[in-house]
Amino acid sequence: MSPMRRAGDRSAPARQRGPRRRLPEQLSLVAFDLAAFAGGLRLAYAAHVRTAPEAGPFATAAPFETLARLLAVQMAVLLAVFYLHRLYHQPRGASRVDEMALVFRAVSIGVILTFAVASFVFPDLDYSRRIPVFDWLTTLSAVALLRAAHRQVWTTLRRLGYARERVVVVGADPVGQDLVARIHRQPWLGYDVVGFVDDAPGRTRARGVPIIGRTSDLGRIVDEATVDEVLIALPGASRQTLLALVSQCQRPGLSIRVLPDMFEMLTGEVQVSDLDGMPLLTMREVALSGWRRSLKRVTDVAISSAVLVPLSPLMLLLALLVKLESPGPVFYVQERMGLDARPFPILKFRSMRVGAEADTGAVWARRDDPRRTRVGNFLRRTNLDELPQFINVLLGHMSIVGPRPERPEFVAEFQRQIPRYMERHREKAGLTGWAQVNGLRGDTSIEERTKYDLYYIENWSLLFDFKILAKTLFTAFRDPNAY
Repeated sequence: MSPMRRAGDRSAPARQRGPRRRLPEQLSLVAFDLAAFAGGLRLAYAAHVRTAPEAGPFATAAPFETLARLLAVQMAVLLAVFYLHRLYHQPRGASRVDEMALVFRAVSIGVILTFAVASFVFPDLDYSRRIPVFDWLTTLSAVALLRAAHRQVWTTLRRLGYARERVVVVGADPVGQDLVARIHRQPWLGYDVVGFVDDAPGRTRARGVPIIGRTSDLGRIVDEATVDEVLIALPGASRQTLLALVSQCQRPGLSIRVLPDMFEMLTGEVQVSDLDGMPLLTMREVALSGWRRSLKRVTDVAISSAVLVPLSPLMLLLALLVKLESPGPVFYVQERMGLDARPFPILKFRSMRVGAEADTGAVWARRDDPRRTRVGNFLRRTNLDELPQFINVLLGHMSIVGPRPERPEFVAEFQRQIPRYMERHREKAGLTGWAQVNGLRGDTSIEERTKYDLYYIENWSLLFDFKILAKTLFTAFRDPNAY
């Protein structure tokens, strides 16, 4: 059957589009959260009873029924705080790390407000001072656990064909193709790509997805294909072009998302200042300087030390495996470019045979690279070959998070081809980075990587570093571009 139908064809069943279609998922999430709010307080009470000293003011614990009023307040307050934090309006594909950061903030604020409101409304309510602390811990854990369960339930339903969304991607250039590839790599999101909309002549398919019309046909396509969401992947498009596309999609409940131009993201936070009365626009300011740089260094030392000490037995085992399989050194030392484009020796467990580049010179590693050893293949797939770089971090050559360092030969080439490429050397190279956690590693676009690296440099914060670290842990052992 064709993915499209005529708008006037009344024989085809109507599909709900937009908020009403998503209502069951949102209501079920509310139910899961309410269960977590209630369970969190109940677990907090149980923890208080089990840890209360045998003598003293907490020798006998009041029954849980005495906290029934507090339970009602907690459920109402936390539900309101979660709603105001838009935790029931998260788009599909939203980062789990971002969601958990919002949950952490909402639960922290909600628990404080719960006991403040309860003390004001019910001044006679008696409870241990330890219960708010237990309540914060247990409610946070319960919400995280039940939200993960909720996500799994709806992932299963989408895999079975329920609550799926029909998507059209505007732009069949490499950016749009990469967007479709990411959708295909995450079937649990429940997106069905109807096709591309593109003005390039002569093409009928891209990435195995049909090109179903031109941009001037977008409004008709949205109606005929009963599209739920339009993804505009034209980062270089003018505002007039984007407005023309959006104007064709004025349908109730239709979602429109635009992949932004990275330069606009870099310069989006414009600040107005003055110099002796003359107004100046600050489009770029060094985010990582002064005490922030010292804070980042302290964090790097703390994390690298915390990793190297407990993982030293594992590193010793990996070193032994490398040595037993292939003659040569355990570590592979290679020159890379770091802060201010200064070279430094990067450390890795050797994953290729000795002299692998003797005949070819400096070349990119590629999928199924014949130069790798069997142990090396495992190390690269799991990213364990990069564990010795924590030593580079401890020595100050690198940071935990930052732009990934490249070899001098490649830097010289990229500098000629990519504008602003050398600006990524304004900060230390990193073990992981914003580009890497967004799938830009291996044989991917250097230009796109540069844009993500510059965005990180311009928008650095310690919280941003922790977000990247959390995303790295989620993807470390299942990165399709790790080879």
